[in-house]
Amino acid sequence: MVRYITGRLLGLVPVLFGVTLVVFALTWVTPGDPVLAMVGESAQGISAEALEDLRRAYGLDRPLPVQYFDYIADVLRGDLGESVRSRQPVIQEIGLRFPATLQLTLWGMAVALAIGIPLGVLAAIYRRTIVDYAAVILALAGVSIPVFWSGLILMIIFSLQLGWLPASGRGTWQHLVMPAFAIGFSSSAFIARITRSSMIETLRQDYVRTAHAKGATAARVNIRHAFRNALLPVVTVVGLQFGGLLGGAVLTETVF
Repeated sequence: MVRYITGRLLGLVPVLFGVTLVVFALTWVTPGDPVLAMVGESAQGISAEALEDLRRAYGLDRPLPVQYFDYIADVLRGDLGESVRSRQPVIQEIGLRFPATLQLTLWGMAVALAIGIPLGVLAAIYRRTIVDYAAVILALAGVSIPVFWSGLILMIIFSLQLGWLPASGRGTWQHLVMPAFAIGFSSSAFIARITRSSMIETLRQDYVRTAHAKGATAARVNIRHAFRNALLPVVTVVGLQFGGLLGGAVLTETVF
């Protein structure tokens, strides 16, 4: 196990190197001048010499390979540079905002698991019944509805019309209910579909038939034998969805 984990961690090194290389290259392939973007609308009143001084101050006048290795060296030291907007260290800006994003992501994942796993299990057990069809429709709705649209609908219903929950802000659990549901509902659709497929495949296995033949109750077979063995692909999807929620939380935070 230790050898396997060590190998996987070592495999991250070329992946991270490739990601940093692609990101760095995209910043130069994208049209536009980073110095002009930095100064914004005041660029018209700045002389060419002043702009060149800014490029020199930020090391943008050096060859691209030198800039890239300087960037990697700074990242390894924990220096992510300075924000163009606030003129504050990027690591400090992330530290101020990441706790809120992480909190929303964890709550959203809890909502996704609470909806997706039971829905997928019920759809697989009661396959080709109204329960299954309802689960499929709900999953399609979760995939199809954008987060910003569902967030606005939740705000209109539960905040403006009913007055049950605050429309925006952060501080109490009431502030988390609507954004967590908005971000978690879309992920619950993927989790429900994977859970359903995995459960259906597991219920067809010989050991499940054997458990039924031995007289085990349906609940015991479905939960103890089938569900536990169907969790492996579900856990994989949950890990991928967690990363997606971290990115999707930005849009949800903007809405709320």
